[in-house]
Amino acid sequence: MSKRKLTIAITGLNNTDNPGPGIPVIRGILDSKLFDARIIGLAYENLEPGIYMRDLVDKSYHIPYPSAGSDILLKRIEHINKIEKIDVLIPNFDAELYSFIKSSEKLKKMGIATFLPTMEQFEERHKWNLCEFGKKYNVKVPSVKSFYSEAELYKAAPGLTFPVFVKGKFYDAYLATNAEQLRMHFYKLYSKWGFPVLLQQYIRGTEVNVVALGDGHGKTIGAVPMRKQYITDKGKAWAGITLDDEKLIEITHKIIKKSKWRGGMELELIKDEMNNLYLIEINPRLPAWVYLAVGAGQNLPEALVKLALGLKTNKYTKYDIGKLFIRYSYDLICKLEEFEQLSLYGEL
Repeated sequence: MSKRKLTIAITGLNNTDNPGPGIPVIRGILDSKLFDARIIGLAYENLEPGIYMRDLVDKSYHIPYPSAGSDILLKRIEHINKIEKIDVLIPNFDAELYSFIKSSEKLKKMGIATFLPTMEQFEERHKWNLCEFGKKYNVKVPSVKSFYSEAELYKAAPGLTFPVFVKGKFYDAYLATNAEQLRMHFYKLYSKWGFPVLLQQYIRGTEVNVVALGDGHGKTIGAVPMRKQYITDKGKAWAGITLDDEKLIEITHKIIKKSKWRGGMELELIKDEMNNLYLIEINPRLPAWVYLAVGAGQNLPEALVKLALGLKTNKYTKYDIGKLFIRYSYDLICKLEEFEQLSLYGEL
């Protein structure tokens, strides 16, 4: 059977020490036995390594930051689509999802398919809404407080119990063990991401993660749990191993069934000494370690493309346990002319 030819546009090409999901999503799609994909990279910065990975990305275009507004972003996508005839677009950053979800119908009219959470799903899983999310879907979560000003923090500081996690609006989390560390992390996060800055109750235990894909009707297409084996100073997994843990699979199925989650997701949880699971974060897209799921037998990027195209997508029922991933650094040698072309013309 011949493969179906597709043009797929993908963001998240920053394959650095704080990697985006774009490159592992691309690798999963290129492993597909169903699709012959031409990959269009959508980059925010000219030094995102994925731009120059010519064995993975066929052509790259510069796109404006989401802060420029949905209309400006959409005009750029419209221009790129006139050239490339994009079949499917997969955004991979939390901060850009609002714009793409908002524009999904306009993209559809251009002939571009997406498979994203609804706006309600996207909003209710925000870090500052996590306590309400836990109550709604009967999931244990640590207590979270949102702060919208320095004055609020100073007022609350005397009553805080340490240690406490300090979290940014979109990304980054730091453990503060005293008031001085709390203030330092607070300033760093609000200057980078703005308000609110969140303080989350510290739960002693082991962090575990699940990558999953929901069909939008309550069915879990696939789910693979993982424990980080090596963590960078940015808190990113540099090595991880798939787990045999029915409780993790059960809680994932419960959340997807009750919320009718649409698209990829990553659940971040803490398992305490009593084996209780606490949900600490939901990332509304496939994570940067998603290729571990592919290697373990669940090609979730391929399944995401199938869902976007409205194709029948069977549920994965198993995965390899004890499968390990290890990241590594690699020096790409590029021509200055390539960088200049992207800088001057916005495409390569």
